[in-house]
Amino acid sequence: MPEPTPTEPTPTGPALDLPARPAGPIPGVRRIAVLRANGIGDYVVSEPALSALREAYPDAEITLLGAAHHAALLDGRPGPVDRVVRLPLVSGVRVKSDVPDASPEELEAWCAEQRAYGYDLAVQLHGGGGNSNPLLLRLGARVSVGAAAPGAPRTDRWVPYTAYQHDTVRWLEVVAAAGARSTRLEPGLAVTAADLDASEAAVPHDDRPLVVVHPGATDARRCYPEDRLGRVARALADDGARVVVVGGPADAERVARVAEGYGAEMETVVGGLTLGGLVGTLARASLMIGNDSGPRHLAGAVGTPTVGVFTYANLADVAPLTRTWHRVLVSWHGGCQVCGMRVLDGWCGHHASATHDVPEADLLAATQELWQQVVGSGRTRPYAP
Repeated sequence: MPEPTPTEPTPTGPALDLPARPAGPIPGVRRIAVLRANGIGDYVVSEPALSALREAYPDAEITLLGAAHHAALLDGRPGPVDRVVRLPLVSGVRVKSDVPDASPEELEAWCAEQRAYGYDLAVQLHGGGGNSNPLLLRLGARVSVGAAAPGAPRTDRWVPYTAYQHDTVRWLEVVAAAGARSTRLEPGLAVTAADLDASEAAVPHDDRPLVVVHPGATDARRCYPEDRLGRVARALADDGARVVVVGGPADAERVARVAEGYGAEMETVVGGLTLGGLVGTLARASLMIGNDSGPRHLAGAVGTPTVGVFTYANLADVAPLTRTWHRVLVSWHGGCQVCGMRVLDGWCGHHASATHDVPEADLLAATQELWQQVVGSGRTRPYAP
């Protein structure tokens, strides 16, 4: 008589805490909170995930827990977000070096207000979860979803946070665990009549095809040497383009150095554009040249071809995912121009370029190639919403 086949013992004890799989929409969701409180470019790369939430929960209200610049960008703009609630300054989530964090009492008052609002679903699209997940869990939502790095507190449904994954894909994985699936990878941003009016006030209409150059970035290490940008821009001007260099008030010196490289009088707009006016100007442009910055992300989101210079660190997580209308130049060393410290090795404090090793000839060749593609395809017509 054959011996009985052995069976596996029945597991006892707590269930394994495993990553969530893509799931169907959660029933009864009326209010959704999304934590994404960093830069404009960070918002743009998360837009496909936010739109996936909108498609999965068409009748729910989506609140972005963000910053003042998110409210300025999204107010009156069609899109997946219904309202923006400003997040207090929280250590490890949204920190400004020149402004103290919110006190524990202020933060608890804010969390209590959000709990009282009654979110059914809270989604963390902010980072690895070490600081953002505890904050998200204080909102008291019925279901929480987010990314979690090793050692980070976990939400009800979670996906692993690992290095060197593109943020657009990362956040699509997170919202898939919340029942929102999408395959759209290209971010999009609606352009309004108010955007175009604000743009025309600062950059009046001209029949020449417009090229916008933006030399700034939040992190100075991302900034390509401005005199080189100026010489590349001059080559396009010699080929019939109207070049306008734009920047905020803090970019005045960088804009001036672009003009020096340009070698002739050129149009500049420093601090004269609202955020909507910037969107409108980028939408009117036939081409945008810049660094890894919010304006480059905005340009891509409104459908404008771009040429961008990236460090190796940001190539993986926020560079354009397509190349038909975008060109990406990469500093594979990504070291400070003064001391050589690489961007992933720490902050040296020199506020110097870490993309300076990208040859100017390579940037010029990529820019001229894309410019000829734009001209040859007829994409130099003025933007019409």
